[in-house]
Amino acid sequence: MDKTNPALVIIPTYNEKNNIPLVIKKLIGFDVDILVIDDNSPDNTADVVREHQEEYKNRIYLIEREGKLGLGTAYIKGFKWALDHNYRFILEMDADLSHNPKDVPRLINKCKQGNDLVIGSRYCNGVNVVNWPLKRLIISYLGSRYARFVTRLPIQDPTAGFKCFHNKVLESIELDNVRSTGYAFQIEMNYRAYKKGFKLHEIPIIFTERTEGESKMSKQIVYEAVFMVWKLVILNFIGRL
Repeated sequence: MDKTNPALVIIPTYNEKNNIPLVIKKLIGFDVDILVIDDNSPDNTADVVREHQEEYKNRIYLIEREGKLGLGTAYIKGFKWALDHNYRFILEMDADLSHNPKDVPRLINKCKQGNDLVIGSRYCNGVNVVNWPLKRLIISYLGSRYARFVTRLPIQDPTAGFKCFHNKVLESIELDNVRSTGYAFQIEMNYRAYKKGFKLHEIPIIFTERTEGESKMSKQIVYEAVFMVWKLVILNFIGRL
């Protein structure tokens, strides 16, 4: 594939038809391509993406899956697609505008400056979260502290989902061995990159709670993160990470 853009933003979607047009229009002005991975959204999110594909030829791509298969598997699918198409910088981003598209060039630029994995952090410069209920903020913040304590990751926000990978990081990770979803997926990818000796770097962002649609957060996602960190440490200890 002969590309103009070396960067790809991967956006998983499920019932995001109201948000995805706004995200696309904000991103398309930057030097990035966009890959939407839709899990057969009942609200026809994929149809909205196809409409934008017609307008922005060779800039927007769509993968449709047969059902709601989880955030982690969506990103793994996207990572493999990005590597197959020779993108150098590969980003994760939510579809609900909780991540500001204006921060995408900042992530890429920091990656170009010698960092291997750049994370848009809610907690590296105080607490930068807008419109979250106090309970959710406490769970997220303490969850990040807990993950850092167990894994010894040198970052303040190990559960962040707004990040930029250099392709060499993803090429070095056995993606088929990554089984986590949600918070745990973000921790696992950070941990695997860190243990392979890659340089992790955080930049502060402001995270804003969605105004359209429903949060995908669940108790199962939180429980998975609680136990997955110990599994990662044990696998690393026995040399099977």
